[in-house]
Amino acid sequence: MSPAEFSLRLQKGITGGFAPPTPSAILTVTGTPNKSDLHITAAHRADGTPTLQDALPKSLSKSQSGVDESIGELYTILRSLPTEEPAGSEDIYGLDTSIAFGSDDFMWQNGGPQGCGGGQSTVKASPEQKAKFKRAVEIVNQLVEQAN
Repeated sequence: MSPAEFSLRLQKGITGGFAPPTPSAILTVTGTPNKSDLHITAAHRADGTPTLQDALPKSLSKSQSGVDESIGELYTILRSLPTEEPAGSEDIYGLDTSIAFGSDDFMWQNGGPQGCGGGQSTVKASPEQKAKFKRAVEIVNQLVEQAN
């Protein structure tokens, strides 16, 4: 079952080194109990450009086929996954992507607030966990693609 209220942010481009990472995409999805639509924004950076384009606001009806199920699946997946330790040390899923998810009963974030800047995580993701995280990224991308 999906949470009634949540907010998530997906960032593509989280690995850096001496300099902080330059994201190529930032996607947000927000659901509130008193609204029938999800609020979605998507900002992308074209190759060779220094900054993200302005975020384009979109919406997606919660009653659209598969939407509630997708949010529920994402919630279940993230609840089962570890994050790197210490935060921001290493991209343990190997996708150069972070997800930050928050609801009234659950908070989850990989990649740290400033991305992954080096170091080794004491926590490693198994191949099964990497596949689950990849599915979580697919769900977010599908929700953004379905939005108008």
